[in-house]
This record gives sequence, C-alpha cells and structure tokens, in this order.
Amino acid sequence: MVLHERRDTVPPGFVSNGPASSNYTLTLRLGLAQGDIVGLEERVILISTPSSADYGKFMSKEQVEAYVAPKQETTTAMQDFLAQNNLTAKIVTPAGDILSIDLTVEKANSLFDAQFQTFVHTATQKRVVRTLHYSIPVSLKGHLDFVHPTTVFPELLVSDTFIASFTPGLPSNTTHGTATSSSVPSSCSSVITPACLQALYGIPTTPATQTSNQIGVSGLLNQYANQADLKDFLTALRTDINPSTTFTLETINNGQNPQGPSQAGVEADLDVQMTVGIATGVPTVFISVGNGVDGFLAIPQLLLSQSNPPSVFTTSYGSNEAGYSPAVASNLCNTYMQLAARGTSALYASGDSGVGSNCNGAAFAPTYPSGCPYITSVGATTGVPETAASFSTGGFSNLFARPSYQDAAVSGYLAKLGGTNSGLYNASGRAFPDVAAMGNNVEIFYQGSAGLVAGTSCSSPIFAAIVGLLNDELVAAGKSRLGFLNPLLYSSASAFNDITTGSNPGCGTNGFPAEVGWDPVTGLGTPNYAALRAAVGL
Repeated sequence: MVLHERRDTVPPGFVSNGPASSNYTLTLRLGLAQGDIVGLEERVILISTPSSADYGKFMSKEQVEAYVAPKQETTTAMQDFLAQNNLTAKIVTPAGDILSIDLTVEKANSLFDAQFQTFVHTATQKRVVRTLHYSIPVSLKGHLDFVHPTTVFPELLVSDTFIASFTPGLPSNTTHGTATSSSVPSSCSSVITPACLQALYGIPTTPATQTSNQIGVSGLLNQYANQADLKDFLTALRTDINPSTTFTLETINNGQNPQGPSQAGVEADLDVQMTVGIATGVPTVFISVGNGVDGFLAIPQLLLSQSNPPSVFTTSYGSNEAGYSPAVASNLCNTYMQLAARGTSALYASGDSGVGSNCNGAAFAPTYPSGCPYITSVGATTGVPETAASFSTGGFSNLFARPSYQDAAVSGYLAKLGGTNSGLYNASGRAFPDVAAMGNNVEIFYQGSAGLVAGTSCSSPIFAAIVGLLNDELVAAGKSRLGFLNPLLYSSASAFNDITTGSNPGCGTNGFPAEVGWDPVTGLGTPNYAALRAAVGL
C-alpha cells in the first residue's frame, strides 16, 4: 500500500464524532487516470482562443470521450483489483473514467488502510462519514487518481454565503416597466428590475429565435423553481413576455421540482427568473439534483452525456476550496474542460463572503469551483452607478495555477496592489472572479410575494442570460456559439464597464480594492451588450 491522500487536521466547521459504524454502507467513486487529458487541454485552448484558426470548432461527444477514456492498462489494473476483492462497479461517467462501488466501512478501512469516522458539521449538525487519510495498492499507482468521498468535505456547500436571502416587500418608490432608452430609471437606485438591467447593460428585448440554444440552471440542496412565482415575475416585470412562459425540467438521482407554494426555493426562483426574465425567448432548463449526489459533478456529467447540451449553464452554489482534495478538485475541473470542448459555457457565482469565510487564521479562503480555469466566475456589483459589492468573493486559488489567458490582466493588478495583503493569498494562483453583474437589491417573486435578494447568486444567472442572447444571435447568423468564455473575455476587456470603486473585506482585513482594469472583486467589470456583440463578430 502507498499513502494516496491525507489531511493533517479536521477542516474548520467539522468535529469528529468517533469511528463510523463498521456495518455502515459507503458508496465510493473511483476516479481512474484519464487517457490524454493534456492533449484535450491543448485542443480546448485552440478551440477557445479567438485568434486561433480552430476557434469555435467544437468537438463531438465521442471525440471528447476518446481523450478522457482510461488507457487499457488502467482499465485492466482496476478490473483485477475489483475481482480480487469481490467488488462490483458501475460506470458513472460517459467516458468510463469514474466508477462507483458499494461496500461497508469495515471493508473500506481494510482495502484502503483508512479510518472512516463520523464527522458533524457544527453549523447544521449534518453528519458525514469521512477519513483523514487513505492508501491504495501499489498496483494502482498511476491508475487510480482518487477515492471519493474520503478526504473531501463538500458539505461546506451548505454555507449560507451561497444561498440567496429574501427580504419581502419593496421600497415605496418602486416602479415597474420596460426600459425604453439607455437612461437608467431612477428607481434602480433602490430596486433592480429587468428594466434596470436592460438599461445598465444594453440588453435587448427582441425575442430569441433559435430553439436549439438553451440555458441550463443548476438546482441543488432541495431548492425548487416555482412556475407560479415565475408567472408573477413576468406579469409584473416583463409585460412584453407571455406570462405563461416557463422552463423545462431535467432531474438527476431522483431529483424533483414540486410546485407547492411553500416548497419554492428562493435560490431556484431567483435563478430561473433572472434567466427566463432577462434572456427573452431563450429556452431555459432547470436541472434538479436529488440527495446523495455531488451536484458539482452530477450536472456537468449529465450535460456531457447529451448530444446537444445547453450552450451555457449557471450555478449559484459553491464551497470553500479547502474542503476539496487536489485530486478531486482537478478531476472536476477537467469535467468543465470537457464541457468547454463541447462548446458549453460554465458560469459560477464567486461567493458572498468577501475574501473568505472560515479563514482558519489570517489567510484568505478562496471558493470552489471559482478557482478552476475552465469556468467563468461571476462577482457582484451594487448601486447606480455601479460599485463593487462588499460581499463579492474574489481572490486567488491555492490549487490551480494562473492560466495564461489572464496573465497580463492579473500581473497588472498585482503590480498596483504592491505589498497589500502580502502573505494572505497565493499570487501565482488562478485569479477570480472573471466578470461581474448586479448582485444587490434584485427584485424577484418568491412564494407569491415580491421582495429583494442579494448575492453573486443574482450575478451569475444575469450574466448567463446575456451569454444566452449572444449565442442566439450567433447561431442565427450561422456562427458557432461562444463555448468556454475566458480567453475571449480577457482579450476583450473594453467590452466591459470597468468598476473601480469598492472592495471585498473579510478575514479581518479590508480585502482587495477594485481598480482600473481587472480586479479580484469585479473581475473585468460588468457587461456592455453592444460592445460584446462587436467582440464576438456580430
């Protein structure tokens, strides 16, 4: 046996409750070494770089799987291991690189030289079974990337900093309507409606025409999107859209979307109202994940199994990067790389805790998966004129290196930052967020009432709606959809409204200041639709 992964201490927010019951059944995922992930990465960069001759030449499902599928020697080594230990595995990914096995804690401890314990998440009292270390047979070294969940504590996903909070009622001076000019309605200083976003960012209201172009919305943690709330939203705030316009539903692992008024989730309502209500006429699909599945992995794997996945999907959930092991984090990031090869844009809210929560000392705490170089991380702004929202999480990954597409922008910011926050962040890490959008005092309808929400949970679906509209225009013009956005965005900085005021305090500091150009609070800035149209060749 050889030690494979280890944590020296229990992650912040968790306490051990002693050894797990030996008869408790674990479902473990075995991540196999992917065949040619380096070759796929090289291909994705070419496909996603506007100056490349291969820009927009996305790959088929079968082509991507050929890069990811394990080599024969890896498959053989794993089959031998399973047979020797009387284990039956199920293939759970399209490329066959992740297997699932069921076994007792007693057997898992023996097979992987582990010590599975029951841990309690102190904030929620939720119990999970994990181990702080595990080993693998020498015969699987180089073939088995990870066993999951073992040293990963993804229950940090439940952090309230990623779930929108709803404040019922509206200020007395609130007005509704559709923006008719570039001027921003005065009511937008206190309440953000679709009219405000149309005026701020120049978002068109012309209905989309391409039914093949979809926006996917992630639904996790028993958050359900309510159709009646969406109808109320459209009736009040988008009078030019048929109020019966709705979304379709896809489910994973017994996911559901019940429609009882009290079952509506504020996060799910927010996400579908910002996509359906902003991306006029672009079909939206709500993807609901049932309990027992890591949604960060389940949703992209579902999309990879489809012949025509949504052109963009948005997720308003996340967790602290420290909760993930490097192997699992890397594998999940590779999943987003595969989606990039297929032509899907993956957007994630950056988080609502400034430079970090659960700082575990003075060092900043980046969020996940914002640190993955193959997703677009979205921060938040507030007010008119816009300034950085103080809660907008941003910083630098401790797991992923800075990608070349953001070298110039980030290096310029670090030069201006100088010694501020020195030693509290990884200056060579992947920097985030990439972009921003309005994230405060956003009006939605929830459980039959109008009210306000705040968070990067607002910003990510707003930006996704804009991408969806651009994709509609591109497809209508006979061009490729945008796919992985970041190389284009960083080469088109003038297509954004630069946010130069505000900061994101946290961890006992003032955080990072917003500056001219990219910054780790609002990224490149907020979108200018007309300038983005020009940048994508429309």
